[in-house]
Amino acid sequence: GASLWSHASSLLMIFYVLYNFFHLTLHTHKPHFVALHCQEVGGKNYEESMTHVDSFVKELLSSDAMKEYNRARVYLDENYKSQEHFTALGSCYFVHESLKNIHQFDFKAKKFKKVAGKEIYSDTLESTSMLEKEKFPQDYFPEVCLLLLLLFRHAFDLVNIHLFHDASNLVAWENSPSVYSGTRQKALGYVLDRITDQRYDKVPYFLFGDFNFRLDSKQVIESLCSTAIMQTVRAADTNEVDKVIFRESDNDRKVVLQIEKKLFNYINQDVFRENNGTLLLEFDKELSVFKDRLCELEISFPPSYPYSEDCSQGKQYMNTRCPAWCDRILMSTSARDLVLKPETDEKLLTYDNIGPNVCMGDHKPVFLSFRLTTGAGKPNAHKHKCCVVQ
Repeated sequence: GASLWSHASSLLMIFYVLYNFFHLTLHTHKPHFVALHCQEVGGKNYEESMTHVDSFVKELLSSDAMKEYNRARVYLDENYKSQEHFTALGSCYFVHESLKNIHQFDFKAKKFKKVAGKEIYSDTLESTSMLEKEKFPQDYFPEVCLLLLLLFRHAFDLVNIHLFHDASNLVAWENSPSVYSGTRQKALGYVLDRITDQRYDKVPYFLFGDFNFRLDSKQVIESLCSTAIMQTVRAADTNEVDKVIFRESDNDRKVVLQIEKKLFNYINQDVFRENNGTLLLEFDKELSVFKDRLCELEISFPPSYPYSEDCSQGKQYMNTRCPAWCDRILMSTSARDLVLKPETDEKLLTYDNIGPNVCMGDHKPVFLSFRLTTGAGKPNAHKHKCCVVQ
């Protein structure tokens, strides 16, 4: 997930939890191919934490749970000193020994090359031609560091993505849809156009990462506070809105919701957890713009962000943002057809989160497990289980 490495103080704990849950996922689903995408490699305090990332990855690769995965490709964009190119993306791919003749596309040589052994690329990714990386143009959203496109090409493309967050809750709720939603829409459209550029064959693709998709703030607040009375508080020096408070009309005018730039404090967090929060999916609208280009399996897990980073409160949300399904695994229509073949056993198809009751950082990782048939149409065709983790 986007912040598996959030704070240096909890770094070892997060590594330990990730290590164990990654092993648990392998044990439960027994995949033959694993794709793991991370954002904010090194965490928010990456200058302090980045030195620990490589050692963690090497420990993971040498662990008992990985002994049957005899090929691996790990790409870690760690060179934070080059802000022009730095994306903090991490993309890891593990291939089981039962899979034969796996090839990866070389973008410079423009041909497929056989995957053998275990290789780690870190620091800067510009030195390898086995992927493509892009950072969004600065004019898309000048207030933040803009991120990226990573391509790993085989029979299908795997794309790691990190879109822009909502900088202010106050701005987000002014309009429906919000200005931030429009920025993400523009950026995602750019990525999709880039993937389907005429320079490449049109192959199925999986797009997974931290999309930072948010619920429609204005509509959510209007729904949660339909009978409340709104109070606007302005800053004395600038007269700009500093906070918005919603109070019950009776019951001693109890505060129902208070929002500030980085505060979203709702009186009842259970609404985001009951039935896995699925009643709020009606306000999850950002993907609808791309309904003809992108597909997603049915969401049945709670919003993936913003979870408490206090490891004693694994199920609690922080009161910084309205909970939302930021972390997603999307796919092209042709990729969906691969996943949802008529003979697919629904019991072998899983789209869920990892560690629902355990602290995993402020984002809860999401995974998709499914089976693909290699050598389709041939007498010796085999079904192999794939697992992609965001």
